[in-house]
Amino acid sequence: MKAGATRDEVAVVEARIRELGFTPNEVPGSTRLAIGITGNQGPLDPGLFNVMSGVAEAVPISRPWKLVSREVKPDDTAIKIGDGQFGGGRFGVIAGPCAVESREQIQATAIAVKSAGAHFLRGGAFKPRTSPYAFQGLKEEGLQLLAEARERTGLPIVTEVMDTRDVELVARYADVLQIGARNMQNFSLLEAVGAQRRAVMLKRGLSATIQEFLMAAEYIVKQGNYNVILCERGIRTFETMTRNTLDLGSIPLIKRLTHLPIIIDPSHGTGDRLSVPALARAAIALGADGLMVEVHPHPEMALSDGPQSLTPAEFATLMESVRAIAPVVGLEL
Repeated sequence: MKAGATRDEVAVVEARIRELGFTPNEVPGSTRLAIGITGNQGPLDPGLFNVMSGVAEAVPISRPWKLVSREVKPDDTAIKIGDGQFGGGRFGVIAGPCAVESREQIQATAIAVKSAGAHFLRGGAFKPRTSPYAFQGLKEEGLQLLAEARERTGLPIVTEVMDTRDVELVARYADVLQIGARNMQNFSLLEAVGAQRRAVMLKRGLSATIQEFLMAAEYIVKQGNYNVILCERGIRTFETMTRNTLDLGSIPLIKRLTHLPIIIDPSHGTGDRLSVPALARAAIALGADGLMVEVHPHPEMALSDGPQSLTPAEFATLMESVRAIAPVVGLEL
């Protein structure tokens, strides 16, 4: 739509789309509104809309991920929560333990990462584990402990939701709903978080292609929730000496394909705390919009992912690197 298009003009265009049997999807931009059309099985004639009042241009979208495509929204989507922001030239940092284990553990971690400059606190209350006998998280008690840590530090909470039945519960506590790698193609869950208005962090699946990753994001956005943060966390390859293979080459490609912000999880990307800082620095230089790093006050005692967790002191050192590199590539913390 034109920058000065009225709500009446938008309504007329959307009514015409519905008359044709399709669905209009408003995609807000920094200077003008776009209306993405979904439900059509083939290309539509742009002439159906170019002559309508308020329409600047009708653009055929060539990608199967329509609403998250840069073709429908050329400018970056910026997602601001509290003092942190992903996208739009701002760099956000999420830090905290893999799992919430106790009040003392999460409070100590929250205070430490806040002091070092983190913008968000992460911590798992519901933990998907490969072994059914491994620690599965504290569930709602863990959410309550995260909320207490937020009240003390002011850090917004990022935590995972695993089941459609838990979406409303987790959304009552969390500021950002995380969809883990194992659930990237749990389409019912994607639709459920899309119906919420909480920001969603979508992790790339263990063996997902970039197209599958973006199509998963489309499921969320199609429900009307445009506050989606993509997270590259490594994919499964033939390599066995690292936990995963962190696909840093996906960053510039994804940024060309979609307006959504993309952040990097170097902790899961390597599984080795000694490698985390180097991968984090590389991600910043490549233009990522943020980091998610696992931090634990005593990694050797962690109930989950201790070998890849930084100590608070190591995280503080990493943040010094972040502050040095970000301005060089035009990013602001």
